[in-house]
Amino acid sequence: MILLDHVTKIYPGDKKPALDDVSLHIEPNEFVFLVGKSGAGKSTLMKMITKEEDPDMGKIIIGGIDLDYIKRRHIPHYRRRLGVVFQDFKLLPRRTVYENVAFALEIAGMSTREIKHTVPKVLELVGLTEQANKFPAQLSGGQQQRVSIARSVARQPKILIADEPTGNLDKLTRTEIITLLQKINDFGTTVLVTTHDETIVNNLGKRVITLKNGRIVADQKTHGIYRLDGEPEVLIDDSPKAPGFALKSEQRTTITSAPKPKAKPTQKPTIKKPHTPRKKVA
Repeated sequence: MILLDHVTKIYPGDKKPALDDVSLHIEPNEFVFLVGKSGAGKSTLMKMITKEEDPDMGKIIIGGIDLDYIKRRHIPHYRRRLGVVFQDFKLLPRRTVYENVAFALEIAGMSTREIKHTVPKVLELVGLTEQANKFPAQLSGGQQQRVSIARSVARQPKILIADEPTGNLDKLTRTEIITLLQKINDFGTTVLVTTHDETIVNNLGKRVITLKNGRIVADQKTHGIYRLDGEPEVLIDDSPKAPGFALKSEQRTTITSAPKPKAKPTQKPTIKKPHTPRKKVA
């Protein structure tokens, strides 16, 4: 679904690459967190997927489409295959909730009849049916983000990219937004989320990819936790191996064996001489 093969990107004037020989493969219907400190390369990687930037080296294939062969005039059509959720919502302030979602469908070329059929269903999905006629300024931050998500999934994209979707929200609202993204993922959409929210990442236990200085330093396929530096993990393996070491992974971790019990001192067995009866003297 998402394939980056040895991708490198160096911006003009920078000595170090924003992305340095990055390779990753995200399967259809996966939910993936992308974490890392500011400047690690997360935003650049997202821009590679949306084709806002082109790599200097490497290959990118999204949904079976080789991005090298997309002409500039076809980029808007390609982007309609993706759903993108932004941290700052990017809603149209003079349009209602209903109209914000409908506008995205109009641009995609959907008929008026289809729009009238689709928008109410999408608003129901994100829990905004009662806010359909309100303007963005009348909504809370969490509700505005729900509108942004509704607009992104209205065209039923196969891939949804969320760039810091909970960054400006309170704790409870952050949880609600992530729960909504999980729900969308359950419908079959591949979801890629960049975040600095350690709690959400640790609670979900999804795949977690860590970027540092433009390189992938950790890729936890399952039960991932929030890690910024790719610390070593201890892996359990039943196959025979040299004593004192765990399974080879990104780094090898020494395992201390339990101390062997001390052997009890052995005692030499006592040998008894056979008893010889005395002869009676007559």
